[in-house]
Amino acid sequence: MKKATLNAIYETLKTMDYDPEILSEIETELSKGAEKAQANRELYASAHNVVIEALRTASAPVTIGELYDGIATELPDGMTKGKVQYAVTRLWSDEIVKTEGKVNTYSLR
Repeated sequence: MKKATLNAIYETLKTMDYDPEILSEIETELSKGAEKAQANRELYASAHNVVIEALRTASAPVTIGELYDGIATELPDGMTKGKVQYAVTRLWSDEIVKTEGKVNTYSLR
């Protein structure tokens, strides 16, 4: 079941003053993973300026590998090369230009 569907069911049951124990179970299920998601948002936020500054000072577009190797020691614990790639290609794509090639390279807009 999709989370949005479960949330709709939960909200409907709340308006009906449904059994509080069952509502509590549904609420627990809905909040599962919320702490991890928040921790990931904070991790990406703390890495943002490091990545952007590295791209700003790069003399030419860089690959994800080059970018990561250059900033690995400055990144917060838990920020892997894969997470840098995800952030650059998905989260911050509005700030970063992707140049496609045999190996894609990235620079600031």
